[in-house]
This record gives sequence, C-alpha cells and structure tokens, in this order.
Amino acid sequence: MTADKWIRLGQARIMELMDRLALFTPLDAAALALWLAAWFATGLAIEHPPTGKPSVSVLMTRFRREWMQQLAARQSRIFDSNILSTLRQGTTFFASASMIIIGGGLALIGNTERLLGIAEDLTLQDAPAVVWEFKIMALLLLVANAFLKFVWSHRLFGYCAVIMAAVPNDGSSPQALARAAQAAEININAARSFNRGMRSLYFALGGLAWLLGAVPLMVATGVTVFVLWRREFGSNSRIALLARTD
Repeated sequence: MTADKWIRLGQARIMELMDRLALFTPLDAAALALWLAAWFATGLAIEHPPTGKPSVSVLMTRFRREWMQQLAARQSRIFDSNILSTLRQGTTFFASASMIIIGGGLALIGNTERLLGIAEDLTLQDAPAVVWEFKIMALLLLVANAFLKFVWSHRLFGYCAVIMAAVPNDGSSPQALARAAQAAEININAARSFNRGMRSLYFALGGLAWLLGAVPLMVATGVTVFVLWRREFGSNSRIALLARTD
C-alpha cells in the first residue's frame, strides 16, 4: 500500500471517529469528564487525606502494622493464617464477579439488536447502537480496572502469606520484627489495591446512570462520591477506629 493510500485511510478513520463523537452532546462530555475526575479525585483524597482527618483506609494501615507485630510474638499463627485466607477469598470473589460483568457487557455489545431494544426501553429515545456501545465500554473499562486491582491484591496477599511464614517463631529474634514489618507493608499494599478495585466498582455502578442520560450520570456521580466520603470520613466505623485504647 502506497503512502497516499495510507494517508487517505487515516483521514477516513479520523472522519469516521469525528462523526461518531458528534453523536454525543457537550453535556455528555461534561458528565463523562466529571465522572472520571470524581473517580480519580476521590481515590486521591482517601489515600492522601488532609492532616488530622485520616480516612478509614489510612487508619487501617496502623492496625495492619500492629497485627504483624503481634504475629511476631505469637507461637501459634493459625488465627493469622485464617484471617489472611479470608482476605484472599474476598479478592477472589470480587475478581470473579468483575469477570462475569465484563463478559456480560461484551455479550451485550455483540448483540446490537438486543442492545437497541434495551436502550429504547430505558430512555424512550432512538439513538445509534454506537452510542450505547460506547457507554457500555466506558463502564467496562472501570470494571476491567477493578478486575486487575483485585487480581494484584490477591497476589500480594499471597506474598504476604509467604513472608509471614518466614517470620521466626522466636519473637526476640532481631529478624522477627524486620520480617513482620515487611509482611505489614505488603499487606497494606494489597489492601490498597483491593480498595482501589472496590472504588472502581462503585463508580462503574454509578456510571450505569449514563444509559439514562448525562444529567442522571452527574447525579449518580455525586451520590457515589457522597457514599464513599461518608464511609471513609463520617462513619461509625471511623469513630471506633479513632477511639484510643492506650
């Protein structure tokens, strides 16, 4: 293929893309930008909260470190292994659920006739299939991100289990606390990845409102941010974690 043909093909692709983007209104673009910005900003605020107002996720890091310090002093560690197994089961469950969602979304995109029927029932509007395909793909991108986070979290919890097994049974050993500290940091990283996956699922669920229109997406984004903010900064769980016991 000559250079001229490549240029004409590229121009045709660009024109086709522009025609498809023209199917969306400026309000759709604003709603999509708000949705993605809220997802990013919420994660940033939760993981790096203001000084003096830690989130639940940040507060839990202290308890994870204390957990590993107690591990180093325990002779029997069956209790600790059971906790870690429960954490890994949680990551497995949500990873499997994410895969099912992705498969269902791709199947829906592949069935254009059924997709249009569902879209007309939801919005009573006649829009091209590409509009609904794009909206579903946007949701699936967040779900795919959640799946990758859950898989990585599961693997990190596995690493944590190996390091925990390497902690000497003698709590007075200099290596015991060092190994316990390593296990704590891996555990914290695994929990952070799991929390990021959960936030992606929260916003993916909120993003379903885009199927109803741009304004519902904005409203759903606000509701999602409020729910996450309350659970991380205004919940009874946070009050309990802040209570001093020493």
